[in-house]
Amino acid sequence: MYDLIIIGAGPAGITAAVYAARKKMDLLVVSKDIGGQAAWSGDIDNYIGYQFITGPELAAKFEEHLRKYAITLKENEEVIELKKTGDIVSVKTNKGAYESKTVIIASGKKSRELDVSGEKEFKNRGLTYCATCDAPLFAGKDVAVIGAGNSALDATIQLLKIARRIFIINIAPQLTGDAIMQEQIEDSKIVTVLNNTQVIAILGDRFVTGVKIRKEGKEEIVFCQGIFVEIGMVTNITFGKDIEKNDFGEIKVNSRNETNIPGIFAAGDVTDVPEKQIIIAAGEGAKVALSAFRYLVQHKFG
Repeated sequence: MYDLIIIGAGPAGITAAVYAARKKMDLLVVSKDIGGQAAWSGDIDNYIGYQFITGPELAAKFEEHLRKYAITLKENEEVIELKKTGDIVSVKTNKGAYESKTVIIASGKKSRELDVSGEKEFKNRGLTYCATCDAPLFAGKDVAVIGAGNSALDATIQLLKIARRIFIINIAPQLTGDAIMQEQIEDSKIVTVLNNTQVIAILGDRFVTGVKIRKEGKEEIVFCQGIFVEIGMVTNITFGKDIEKNDFGEIKVNSRNETNIPGIFAAGDVTDVPEKQIIIAAGEGAKVALSAFRYLVQHKFG
């Protein structure tokens, strides 16, 4: 029986774990990976204390801090069921089952898929959802980045010194990412932006050879050897059906990170907190751990 189980080890989950450990809570961290979306980010220059650091470097710093404490960590485990019976919350994973007095859900988000023909067939065969992970594999090749926001622009910037040519395929009328990122792309001679363009299918034989698109009512093919899907994120939660969520599938929380179920808390990108930023997720992680500690102190169990 744990005092606290934390689901997820991204910026919110790791920060919550550190704060809980400092409160001497008996806790368990369960996560598919360590670092979350931070580990997939490119160059980061807005995390306070680091004027410049890469996503993988920052994730490594988070993990280093986490491992300073005697925290039980179950890696490569995916939560498949969460339910509360009486005062106790049960957490079932693909590898085991655990019980706790409180739970913090900090499972974050995952990449949204295109849901078009060829996507599943060519995943990891030229099609990827992580420029930080896979951009170097496409050195000197023509690539397509699908999306319009900051994640798409970040992927494009990472590819500027790697790819031969970059096509940004955007279903909206214009790019929506930060102006400073758009400026970097506009200055590049290897980037072509295709606005008002819909992806119809991913093409290839053994590996990706192109993208079929529809632009102004006409179907065309953009020939390329790599495709980076950057069309946003969806919540990484398939458990906790009784937990109240908004229309985007995000967990509703109050200012204390409480969900609609007492003893179950949530923090980071999996929640309806409006801005999805690493530093905000970390701050929410600190806050949620203190809320869980307060609940333990004030609640009579049994």
